[in-house]
Amino acid sequence: MVDPDPDRFHERFNDVIADPEGRVFAGVMPDTDRDRPGQLYRLDTDGTFELVREACTLPNGMGFTPDRAQFYFTDTGLVDPDNPGNIYRYDYDGATGAISDPEVFVECGGFEGYPDGMTVDETGDVWSAFWDGNALHRFSPAGEHRETVEFAPRKVSSLTFGGPDYETAYVTTACVETRETEGAGAGSLYTVDLGVGGVPEFRSAIEG
Repeated sequence: MVDPDPDRFHERFNDVIADPEGRVFAGVMPDTDRDRPGQLYRLDTDGTFELVREACTLPNGMGFTPDRAQFYFTDTGLVDPDNPGNIYRYDYDGATGAISDPEVFVECGGFEGYPDGMTVDETGDVWSAFWDGNALHRFSPAGEHRETVEFAPRKVSSLTFGGPDYETAYVTTACVETRETEGAGAGSLYTVDLGVGGVPEFRSAIEG
């Protein structure tokens, strides 16, 4: 649908999300060989890319507030446990897809592991999966920590809500080494009743 652009995209894309108008926000992994940071692009419906965050450590989970006025973006630290990354919140313009005025929504230094994939539930709370943290963490729209859901696998990588009424959470985990070191069930997909439902994700509308 879109021709490769090796001048800009030396590394693979990581998390992506469609916005309410069918655009797609896509994070690009850092390129350590060329000393290039991670970046965040917006793929517009006409197939053109717009750079919307020039530098980040490792782009990860994204989401939108229920009123569609703000956009969440996770910037994950790499290997520094003292700086595991943050979840940011931007103002979001649905008419143009522009994001602006970022603020730190959650400083993740107080939690074990690194913030990874995320989703927003039907109440507007944010659920973040923590890589090397054995857990999902739930945050209120004010950024207050509400709840921890623990898992045996260390690397909890992402989640989304699904099922007929979006009442089931589907949680992914990773196994980079072995289950002996990563925890029982590492690399498995889990279904979990979190006591709250989700909402349908937006669909992309990119013209090829």
